[in-house]
Parts: sequence; structure tokens; C-alpha cells
Amino acid sequence: MADAVLATNAVEDKEAAIASRRRLVSRIVIYGLLALISIFYIIPLAVVILNSFRTNAEIGANGLISLPNSFRLDAWPQAWNDFCIGGQCEGVARYFWNSVSMVVPATIISTALGAINGYILSKWKFPGSEIVFGCMLLGVFMPGQIALLPWAFLLGQLGLSNSVYGLVLVHCIQGLSFTTLFFRNYYVSIPDDLLKAARIDGAGFWRIFWKIIIPLSPPIIIVTVIWQFTGIWNEYLFGVVLNSGSNQPITAALVALSMSGTTVRTYDVMSAAVLIGALPPLLVYFFGGKYFVRGLTQGAIK
Repeated sequence: MADAVLATNAVEDKEAAIASRRRLVSRIVIYGLLALISIFYIIPLAVVILNSFRTNAEIGANGLISLPNSFRLDAWPQAWNDFCIGGQCEGVARYFWNSVSMVVPATIISTALGAINGYILSKWKFPGSEIVFGCMLLGVFMPGQIALLPWAFLLGQLGLSNSVYGLVLVHCIQGLSFTTLFFRNYYVSIPDDLLKAARIDGAGFWRIFWKIIIPLSPPIIIVTVIWQFTGIWNEYLFGVVLNSGSNQPITAALVALSMSGTTVRTYDVMSAAVLIGALPPLLVYFFGGKYFVRGLTQGAIK
């Protein structure tokens, strides 16, 4: 009897050891693949970062992909103040602030309007509200190229052509489909009984919105703000088609820089300029990425 028990335990221990080794091998394979994919994905960013700290002579001698012999910061102030883009030799500073002036109000306004729309379409439904929501949802799947000509005509009629304010209006309207979708799907999970109790107590539309809905909204507000900020900052099509010259956002300016007809390429300054343009969305994801994922998860659970 004892021998049988010992044999059974030995078999179980052997099976446990085999299962443990399989799990270890599986983890090594998975983490190894993830590491390779991450390295492959991050190599272009690493090359740009390293080149921004090298001299152009060193890049010309050793090639674009090489470790710097010494770290220099000369390219960064030159890219900010003295770099020529499209005939304007004032660096990327102007275009950077154009993007800031565009993305901050557009993100705030589109998020606020999306919250109100989502609140109405989920908690204050009216005849045809589902049709309205379906029509707004079309904007999620509609490519931006379709709206270029109508936007160009409308901005011309409003006197907002070739201006940052025109781009603010464009991105506020273009982003409404996404922000409304986010908030509406999040607010559907809020119990209707909570709002009914507030109405019985005499609370109206706006009081319910400010006292009940908004305090429950931080997760989806964070998700929407990060989504809108990065999407608007990185957007290129409207910036290059609707604006020109010194009124363009930094994304359009950087593309103009890369397509300039100059024969001498200052790769060090160009790399610094690219990083300056990429810094805001990178910082937003660096500091807010965990809240973005947490907000999406909470919305899915709800």
C-alpha cells in the first residue's frame, strides 16, 4: 500500500515537473517574441534620438545607424529657433505653438460636447435618438478625405481659411463621432434608477449632469482626452491641405522639411525637430497610458 502511494506521488511529482518546465518554456518563448517585437518597433525611435545628439559630420562619416562618439545638444536649439522650413527660417517653434493652440481647445471642446451628446443619447432619449446616434456613428468610419472639399468651402465662407482657428473648428466637429461614441457607451451602464431618483428630488437636466454624471465620468474623460489629444496632434491631412506656410501645425511642417529640395541634409537638426514634434503625444502616453488602459477596462467591465 505504501509502495503504491509512493509510486503515485512520484508520478504526480514528475507530471508537475513536466508541466512546470512547459510553462517555463512557454513563458520564455512568449517574452522572447515580445522582446524582439519591442526592439524592432523601437529601433527607428532610438536611431532618431541618437542622431539628435550627434553632429552632422559624424552622421555623414559613420552613417545614420551608429552610436554617437559624443553627446551634443547643439541640434536642439537650432531645430527650435533657426531651422528653415518652407522658406521660413525660424525653427519649429512657431509650428509647435500652432499645434498647441489647435490641440488644446479642440480637445477640450470636443470632449465636452461628446460628454453632453453621450448623456443625451443615453439618458434623455427622444423619438429618433437612435437614428441621430447612428448618423453620428457614420463619422467614425468616414475617411477624412471625403470632408476636405466641404471644409475648405465652409472655412472660406466663415473667413477661417488658413488659420489655426479653422483647424480647431474642423477637429472639434471631426472628433464628435468618437467622443459621442465613447461617452454614450459609458453612460449606458449608469443605472437609470439613479437619475429617476434625482428627478424625483427636483434635479433637472444640467444639475443631474454636473452632480451625478460628471463625478462618475473620470475614467472615460481620461480615455477621450488622451485619444483626442494624440489624434489631433498627429493629424496631417487637414493641416497640410487647409493651411499653408507659417499657419501649419508641426506635423505638416515636418513633412515639408523632409521633402525640401535642399541637397545638404542636416540629419542632426532634422532628428531633433522630429523629436520636438513627437514629444507631446509621447509624454501624454508616458504619464497617462496606465489611466488610458484603466479607463478602457472600467468602461468594458461596466
